[in-house]
Amino acid sequence: MSARELVVLGTASQVPTRYRNHNGYFLRWDAEGILFDPGEGTQRQMIVPGVTASMITRICITHFHGDHCLGFASMVQRISLDRVPQTVHVYYPGSGQVYYDRLRRASIFHDVSHIEAHPINAPGELFESGELSLRTLPLDHGVDAWGYRLQERGSRTMLPEKLAAAGLRGPAVGELLRDGQVRVGDRIVKVEEVSVERPGQSMAFIMDTRLCDNAFELARGVDLLVCESTYLDEDADKAHANGHMTAREAAILARDAGARRLVLTHFSQRYQSTKPFVAEAREIHADAVAARDGDTIPVPKRQKAS
Repeated sequence: MSARELVVLGTASQVPTRYRNHNGYFLRWDAEGILFDPGEGTQRQMIVPGVTASMITRICITHFHGDHCLGFASMVQRISLDRVPQTVHVYYPGSGQVYYDRLRRASIFHDVSHIEAHPINAPGELFESGELSLRTLPLDHGVDAWGYRLQERGSRTMLPEKLAAAGLRGPAVGELLRDGQVRVGDRIVKVEEVSVERPGQSMAFIMDTRLCDNAFELARGVDLLVCESTYLDEDADKAHANGHMTAREAAILARDAGARRLVLTHFSQRYQSTKPFVAEAREIHADAVAARDGDTIPVPKRQKAS
């Protein structure tokens, strides 16, 4: 049975706290397992929710500040230690190649891992599998930082009663799906006449940035938006000076981009509780939650075909 959910491994910005580990987020998406921004302690944080190295198919690093990448060194070694059979694809800012190289071989270990590096040097599509794609756009943080969007291709749901009324069955239905239309007797039946659109699901990961146009583009219409909210609105001046967003701005992003569920994270150590973040965000976007270390947050169920 397929699962689409976010496993939260860490939610602290810059400095971990008693209750917040450095960043780390694992997205289960059917056969894909995508690890975003593995900070220090990610390997240990994976134990409680039962995330294993063998589940990881891709690693996405937004930028090379330590709280977003220092766990990569240990993850590479764990992938090797566990003899993970698949190739793990790693995406990261190409301008930080020197940091990637240091983390990739940070200490002595017997390396039998299958790691394929994909430095990002331009916006666009990073991979496309036919049903799923991953794309990236630059953000506004003061250092090179990239956001990610995972997108499932849309499809069509056939309507049995309309197929029957049109006299379609068997191979003719396959031809209809393939070509978009099929001849039945003396008329042409188009796929739109006997089906409805089934929108693909999507997820965006936007970390360490000021509010910017590319953040809106990545978040446009997504089912799940994982977004940094380092500060509360009362500290908006600090947020902007340091290249971050407030919970209010994250909610504005979610609302204006049409995102369905907003996951707030990357909280500054100055705040003991995340309740004010949720309160601030829900004034603008109703479906907003504050991530906690160890949470599993489901991707909202697919919207009904229309």
